[in-house]
Amino acid sequence: MARSGTSEIATTEANLIRQAQQGETAAWETLVRQHQEAVFRLAYLLLRDAHEAEDVAQEAFVRAFVALDKFDGERPFKPWLLQITRNLAKNRLRSLSRYWAMIKQYWQQEPVPEPDSMTQDESVQLWQAVQRLRPNAQEVIYLRYFLEMSEQETAVALNIPAGTVKSRLHRALKQLKVVIEADFVELREVIG
Repeated sequence: MARSGTSEIATTEANLIRQAQQGETAAWETLVRQHQEAVFRLAYLLLRDAHEAEDVAQEAFVRAFVALDKFDGERPFKPWLLQITRNLAKNRLRSLSRYWAMIKQYWQQEPVPEPDSMTQDESVQLWQAVQRLRPNAQEVIYLRYFLEMSEQETAVALNIPAGTVKSRLHRALKQLKVVIEADFVELREVIG
């Protein structure tokens, strides 16, 4: 029964995409509502700034809308949209890094670290532990586990082969375990 529900969702999404490609605004707005949280979260994961993430999310939807007529409706929409988001966020990071380097050079100061907002909640601690990983490791864990995407969908979103997703995921989870064992004692029981 779950299969038919999944099939209905895919059919509904495919119909929404076709309708949006034909210029139906309501269909596009529905697609945006369905995916805006995932797009924002990925942008925030990469940028760690809510305002920057909002800008990137908006730009990702604009770019997706402009390129919608070229989108292959046989492919899943979410990975394609997240790939656009990822590319925009990476470009933004490069721009921000250059800007920050110029500021540091001008003032010759180190950046002021953001205050920790540690809580006892395990999900917050897990999120903090994931954020200590390299960006590639964060992305693959986020897409695969936080957004519950398949390995194939993750591969499409990251624009890498599915085998690379498996190896990155394996390395990322090993690194995450080390971080948790070292710095997040309360989560040790969770990861077993």
